[in-house]
Amino acid sequence: MSKETVYRVNVQFGDCDPAGIVFFPNFSSWMDAASHDYFIQCGLPPWREMQTLPHCVGAPLLEVATRFHTSATYGESLEVHSRIEEWRGKVFIQSHRIMRGDTLVCEGRATRALCIKQDGGRLKAVPVPDFIRAACD
Repeated sequence: MSKETVYRVNVQFGDCDPAGIVFFPNFSSWMDAASHDYFIQCGLPPWREMQTLPHCVGAPLLEVATRFHTSATYGESLEVHSRIEEWRGKVFIQSHRIMRGDTLVCEGRATRALCIKQDGGRLKAVPVPDFIRAACD
């Protein structure tokens, strides 16, 4: 089981639709931000600064699934709880639970590939190094 981190979100008026309900793509944006923040909280540098993995561009999204349990509105504070669910060679599955206190608002799973930029600009998926896995366990 990997470490779990918490990324905090204060819902703003502009995050909501005219009915005052958080517009669904904002949940994806918050989970994406929490995904990147997860590795920082695990003690790793930002992807582009990772000297032990030259030319690293990060972990682009391959697949995402989201399930909504209840709504949220502006003025609320949410927490995105993130962890690595599974490591698979060049890819990993990260899970996110968006909570309002003890209430589960939304949950998502994202499959990502760790990539470097090759000469010529093409991206290439590479095996997730042991030092990254160790930082997250």
